Amino acid sequence: MSLRELARVVQTSEVTVRRDVRALEAEGLLDRRHGGAVLPGGFTRESGFPQKSHLATAEKTAIADLAANFVEEGEAIVVGAGTTTQELARRLARVPGLTVVTNSLLVAQALAHANRVEVVMTGGTLRGSNYALVGSGAEQSLQGLRVSRAFLSGSGLTAERGLSTSNMLSASVDRALVQAAAEVVVLADHTKLGTDTMFQTVPTDLITRLVTDEPAGHDDRAATELQALADQGVQIAVAGAGGEEGSAGRQRRDVPLPGPRRQGPGGLRTAVALGAAESAQGAERARVADLRRR
Repeated sequence: MSLRELARVVQTSEVTVRRDVRALEAEGLLDRRHGGAVLPGGFTRESGFPQKSHLATAEKTAIADLAANFVEEGEAIVVGAGTTTQELARRLARVPGLTVVTNSLLVAQALAHANRVEVVMTGGTLRGSNYALVGSGAEQSLQGLRVSRAFLSGSGLTAERGLSTSNMLSASVDRALVQAAAEVVVLADHTKLGTDTMFQTVPTDLITRLVTDEPAGHDDRAATELQALADQGVQIAVAGAGGEEGSAGRQRRDVPLPGPRRQGPGGLRTAVALGAAESAQGAERARVADLRRR
């Protein structure tokens, strides 16, 4: 849980919660993470869907709003399992001509009644904790597949190891999803930044873009991790939970990239200009799709 959420639950300040978390860690009752805390054994422990669905809900909504702007009409994409990708799928229902390949029952359910969106599900064995299809059947069904982008989430993200998860079967399927895509977009809220879990799914050099939310002002570790990811060439798009309801990409900041994927001169001005253009295009696509439905 994040310090913000802990403070809300126990109705006290984040300063007090931070002090108490340090004391509880000293007693071995929890493990501290940047901006929050987890139960001991965080490298192998994984929360189920009911727990995950109530964490950082506003942040996930903002991330999904922004990530939807990177999907073009008529594209073929893959979307992995997770509560953040489920939020993204709800917004993809408005993109006409889309083909979505997924191993997530929740993603498929969100798109089941979407007009002109084709949903292709992998085979595999159902993993009940996150409603995802895993195993050799899922991986084999992805062989020979090629799509433009993969949208993935996970349990943790660091500049050193990239995206990771706590479950071996989930990690194997996510790696197969990555192999099928020309670009990889990771959706991760600030609570996952700097968190490392057991199984690597996407190394940092394969991540094209990270869509995340704005870390709290005192969360230096998350800010440092974002900068380290940018230094390695990951494009960073930051969404805010505030702003006008219903806007496409409520708040956005693209971080300039000194790493190998940075293209052309212009630095920050170029990145911001490209980000503004993409956001405007996303808003126009949503408007046209709405007019077509009417």
